[in-house]
Amino acid sequence: MSDRIRTYRPGFFARLLPSGKWKATLNSSLPAAVQLTVGGVVNLPCLEIIAISVRKALLWHSVEVSTRNGTHSLSCLGEEAATGLAADLYSFINSHLFDLIGSDTKRLSEVDTKLHSIIEGNRQYLAQADLSRAIASVGGQAAASLLHPVFDPELMPATLKAALPQSLAYITDPAVRHRYNATFVSVELSRYRSFFDNLDGRSLSDQQREACIRLEDSNLLIASAGSGKSATMVGKVAYVLDKQLYRSEEILVLAFNKSAVDELKERLSRQLAVDPGNLGCKVTTFHALGRGIIEEVEGRPPQLADWVEHPAGEAKVIEQIVDELLRSDVEFARLWINLLVLHPKADIPADAFDSDADYERYLSVRRRKGNATIGTMAGIYVKSLQEQTIVNWLWLHSVAFEYERQTPIEEENGEIRHVHPDFYYPDSNTIHEHLAINADGSSPFANYVPHAENKMAAYRQAGMDVFQTTSAQASSGSLITELEAEITRRGIQLERKSYAAIVKALEPVVIKHYHKLIAVCIKHIRASHLTLDVLLERAKSLHDRARAGEFAQIAWKITETYSRKLEEANRIDFDSMIANATRLVQTGQYRSPYSLILVDEFQDISAPRANLIKALKNQKSFTKIFAVGDDWQSIYRFAGSDITIFTQFEANFGASWQGRLEQTYRCNQLIAETAASFVQRNPAQLRKSVRSTRLAIARSIRVIPIESERSRPDFADACRRLLRRLDIFLGGISEQNEKFKVMVLWRYNQLDPFRGSEPRFENIEVAGLSFHRAKGLEADYTILLDVSEGDYGVPSRIEDDELLNLVMPRPETFDYAEERRLFYVALTRARRGVFLLTNSREPSRYIRELSEIAGENLRFETVDGDGLNQCPVCRVGYLVERTGRNKSRFFGCNQYPECAHTAHMR
Repeated sequence: MSDRIRTYRPGFFARLLPSGKWKATLNSSLPAAVQLTVGGVVNLPCLEIIAISVRKALLWHSVEVSTRNGTHSLSCLGEEAATGLAADLYSFINSHLFDLIGSDTKRLSEVDTKLHSIIEGNRQYLAQADLSRAIASVGGQAAASLLHPVFDPELMPATLKAALPQSLAYITDPAVRHRYNATFVSVELSRYRSFFDNLDGRSLSDQQREACIRLEDSNLLIASAGSGKSATMVGKVAYVLDKQLYRSEEILVLAFNKSAVDELKERLSRQLAVDPGNLGCKVTTFHALGRGIIEEVEGRPPQLADWVEHPAGEAKVIEQIVDELLRSDVEFARLWINLLVLHPKADIPADAFDSDADYERYLSVRRRKGNATIGTMAGIYVKSLQEQTIVNWLWLHSVAFEYERQTPIEEENGEIRHVHPDFYYPDSNTIHEHLAINADGSSPFANYVPHAENKMAAYRQAGMDVFQTTSAQASSGSLITELEAEITRRGIQLERKSYAAIVKALEPVVIKHYHKLIAVCIKHIRASHLTLDVLLERAKSLHDRARAGEFAQIAWKITETYSRKLEEANRIDFDSMIANATRLVQTGQYRSPYSLILVDEFQDISAPRANLIKALKNQKSFTKIFAVGDDWQSIYRFAGSDITIFTQFEANFGASWQGRLEQTYRCNQLIAETAASFVQRNPAQLRKSVRSTRLAIARSIRVIPIESERSRPDFADACRRLLRRLDIFLGGISEQNEKFKVMVLWRYNQLDPFRGSEPRFENIEVAGLSFHRAKGLEADYTILLDVSEGDYGVPSRIEDDELLNLVMPRPETFDYAEERRLFYVALTRARRGVFLLTNSREPSRYIRELSEIAGENLRFETVDGDGLNQCPVCRVGYLVERTGRNKSRFFGCNQYPECAHTAHMR
């Protein structure tokens, strides 16, 4: 190593800042170290530095140098300077490691003997951890250098590589190890053919067998719906025990709920031919594991709050906290009512959407005489979310008004012109115009500003009492303040409606939606130790800053009360229990016995649970992780799950083997292919090619538009008619008197057509469930209710709320990402066929997508089974007979005027 000393520091102006007063010196004299001068002098020996990273802040980049005792940040650098410093540090440390390795190559020859016992005759899979264990057993600084976290074999000089024992090629050239493992898997598949031919009562697929054999340090098995995830986990445990790679007490199997644990225990006990109580390996939930860790260390189980183990307990306690704060905190009551009444959804500008149609869908508009309108709590329809906010505020305060009332204005020439101002207040004979004018005086509409100015001038010239509000006020959050000032200035009395009246007027789902959002926020605020200032700062980056700022204050107040309730009762919740257990593992107070950790349904993992797994893995050297899941079925964001832990597995758990289960044993090939193509339209979802053991059934995806003279179709009646039709049809093909299974699924429980009492039929067995509860289940046929546009349709627009970005560390950017996955889950429950019941006037955009994917194999029909002529242009409508002006007959799309397609009658 060169004896020269290199010094780094920020640029001249950066050194004037408090965080820029540092100097880093690379001192190659033994022991080589990085010397930091920040007030005092700190020496960081190369062997103690475990990571070098570059981070980008708002204005500067910084280089973070991590040791086992902490992290030192070298900030106030430009991007190029930071990248260069990080590269020099990385190279400097590796140069020192290479010197140490070259100083004792003879001792490293002992590694040959260690590795030979592992790989002789392709006896065992060779993971990086197995290689590291063999090297670590030799001891000495040379071996320690090979295992150093920053060690990079690609930088090693060729002369040094040539001087090393032959077996070290496994670590200096990763391709050597990968070739050995590929050969090992091939040999092992042959050796264990009969073992996998009859495992857990079935013959495993080639992909399942490889997943059982692969044993990298970290392993992710990316599965498909109905592809045998549980069978693979059972196979993995059975295989490693048969190979005597682990003792049963070294194996931990984690699942997310007790029913999954019970199923895995039953299947493992059957495969291993032992009693479920004597499995040896630990099969448990995260909650039970956390509880057990705390009990073992502290001698008593943790005291859980009385609500946490009840299915609806969390929702109930949030509801109670809201009620308490409504009574005791005037400011909270104001914010909460504003949220429910004035901010039913974020005011997002039209240009943030891909098309006008997408924007109108977001607004949940109705079409009235060709114009898009939005509903309000006053029962009238307006043209924008800002007008909706104004109307809802007027309704809330019992202010009499008329919307777009025809008003005569006498012009200078004496002529009368009739106009339609946005609002008219009869109590003070006042006109109110809400103008689409931004803070800079511009408008998104051409010629709007001069037209608005002329209109306001005409009102004043006619001697009318008039005032205006603007979009700029809505953006700044001052709209309601200005409106209230103008109303009270004119002596109009404000009489605020009672909370009971407000709740009665609201759809129940609105409050439930905010309760669910708050539940997510509580988890993230507590787990990430977020402050109100952080939330308010993040609120400024959202489209609807006013709404986000008010919600941030609400979420913070509720979280504070929630935490205080726990403290006063001297209790903890599940998230706290997992965090406490993680801390006990990280501090070494709990000693992990586990060397192989298997995790089921990994797509549902949350940050606290992932941290517990990492703590267990890091505490006991060479522990391996085997995670199984399907990112396409990640549907529990409201419960705290973070899909990016799955999709960015290597970033979270290090270098890994990733396999796939692409053969499904459930859906026929048409449903499997169509659903897979549908969910992968989100490019962030991991790629898979799904194959089914069941042949495609033509037209097994059917769309049934339901018409209605009322605002919403009667899906319950349509569902019962379809069930009767299926019962009659299937009666002719049932075998051995076995009933076909039919699941009726819905997005929200208010659509439940059975109200908890499923009907009975001669040839079919009917079950009714929400999309979420149906996950993991299957049936011969499924009926999906209200696959329509709307706030509570499919996709549900209230679920994909930008407010989640206040707390989510890595928010998803694809529109309705989780709703797409949820619909995928609903689609893939059916073996034979799926029926999509939709509002004939507001069919879901997902129907168009399915039609684009399935083509002729998607059939439009009536509830009685008669075929409908699908519109070839919009793909969500169907053609109906119409009469032209000259009495001519033709076919036109039922989506007119949105779709103007016509066809001649033959």
